[in-house]
Amino acid sequence: MTHTDTRAAVRYLGGESGHRSFFGGTHSRTRITVIGLFILAGMVLTLLIGWPGLLIAVAGCAITFVATAKTHRGSIVERRRKRHRWAARQSSGTTTFRPYDVAAWDQAEQELTEARGRHGRVGRSAARDAQLQLTAMRANPDGADGLGWLQCGRGEPGIAWHAPAGERNYLSVTFAVTGQLRGIESSSVMSRAAEGWGTFLAGRALPSVLVGDVQTMTRVLPADSALQEFWVLNSLDVDAPTSAVASYDEVLLATGADAMVQRHYVTVSWPIAPAFTDAAGKYGTGRDGWRGLMAQEIRSTVRGLVEAKMGDVEVLTARQTAAVILHQQNPSRPIDFVADVDPAQLGVPSRDEFSAHIVTGHNPVTGEPAEWWHRTAAIRAEAMATAPRTQLWILDLLIGRDLQFVRSVSFHIHLIPASEAKAAARQDLVRDAAETLSRQESGKFDADDTQVAMTAANRRRGDLIAGSHHHGANWVGFITISVTGRDELARASRELEELSSTSLGIDHLDWLDSYQSAASGATWPIGRGLAAAKPSISTRMYTRLAGRTEKEALT
Repeated sequence: MTHTDTRAAVRYLGGESGHRSFFGGTHSRTRITVIGLFILAGMVLTLLIGWPGLLIAVAGCAITFVATAKTHRGSIVERRRKRHRWAARQSSGTTTFRPYDVAAWDQAEQELTEARGRHGRVGRSAARDAQLQLTAMRANPDGADGLGWLQCGRGEPGIAWHAPAGERNYLSVTFAVTGQLRGIESSSVMSRAAEGWGTFLAGRALPSVLVGDVQTMTRVLPADSALQEFWVLNSLDVDAPTSAVASYDEVLLATGADAMVQRHYVTVSWPIAPAFTDAAGKYGTGRDGWRGLMAQEIRSTVRGLVEAKMGDVEVLTARQTAAVILHQQNPSRPIDFVADVDPAQLGVPSRDEFSAHIVTGHNPVTGEPAEWWHRTAAIRAEAMATAPRTQLWILDLLIGRDLQFVRSVSFHIHLIPASEAKAAARQDLVRDAAETLSRQESGKFDADDTQVAMTAANRRRGDLIAGSHHHGANWVGFITISVTGRDELARASRELEELSSTSLGIDHLDWLDSYQSAASGATWPIGRGLAAAKPSISTRMYTRLAGRTEKEALT
């Protein structure tokens, strides 16, 4: 007789945020670079001036370790970098955003020209004000810098084309899903749901697949009874008693009071790499080939999401995607309101404070003015306690626990082929084992963090064993909270921190202060927020050896 374990699948998250460095552990790149420079300088200075050169190197390394030591508020270097970034933004005027308008731009340019013709303090002040107005006017908000559209027609899938400054170009498409679990489900259903999602990700991590990143986003917002009211208007009996109609209105108000609902989205990104352009050439020339290839990729993704039991799957148009982004900036807008949406106009007037992104808009239904304060935090692996978790570990954040503020919860997953992930896991395990052996031979106690890291690396290597069909992934999470005032934002931040530490096993949240407007984009359905890891030398070599497809080949 065989026994099937129907308990929810358990996974280990946390503890690791990167691969081991040359010096052991997951030190930051800044620390490694500066220490390497001090060691090199010490070797040279010791030959030139003797022991003072060695002393300079030792002192420099010690100061570097202190300045880059991680705390719950970040390192000294990180805090100074935030202050410097904020001062630079204030000086340049990028803390304010205004949607680009031709007439307003021409007027500001004219004012700038006139101000430069004046002399004295008044002229300089007027010129600076005009320059700040020009700086504030930008085509896209900071969170969606460089976003355009490859396909934005009505009734067809919206294909966003991203060209952010200093980063690789990519295309993205957003899918609205109803989710895997609805209501009370058995543990076996939850296990199959987790396996289905893992299969979906693994199927898109193969080297031959063009997908680069996958982003999940859940929007938690107050319940909207508009659909129920619309149904009543179309289904109500003309002879229905007035008291019955009033009673139904009371039911809608009672069930919607303090209730929060969730809307789920999956955004898939395709890097515009040589492999992508090579494959697109089989579907046509130029951008027509891109659209033909993306049509095939979108159909494949829909099939994968359906097979992963993600419920009803809908491909969003460009207007629908833009409507979601506009709603996230101004939650007074209904999330499905697309009547006045122009996909090329994604921004809402806003300004930044050090710890907040403040958006000023209006309710398009009532016309009333609205002001919303947003703050975004990152969930990083090193800030999480390494512990067994099921796929429901973040449920308290999604369904409430008395959190009565609007929020977006997003996770970005960068897919890594199994061969590359397995090599990295093996290398990390060897370095961890070497560090443990070195401590034992020198008579020192083994550090707990080394044991945790070695356990995690060993687990990764076991998951990636040949024949498992598993692949690697890098991930990061983001949370954006939205309220209507400064004091409410402070209270919501404390509530979120308390929930994270007590229920989610997150030691601390990394508040992305000093650039909150750009950080807001990490929870928009556009695939922003995770820098792709650089492929290893061997991966780049095999990619070059693979070359391009043959002209006569069908795929």
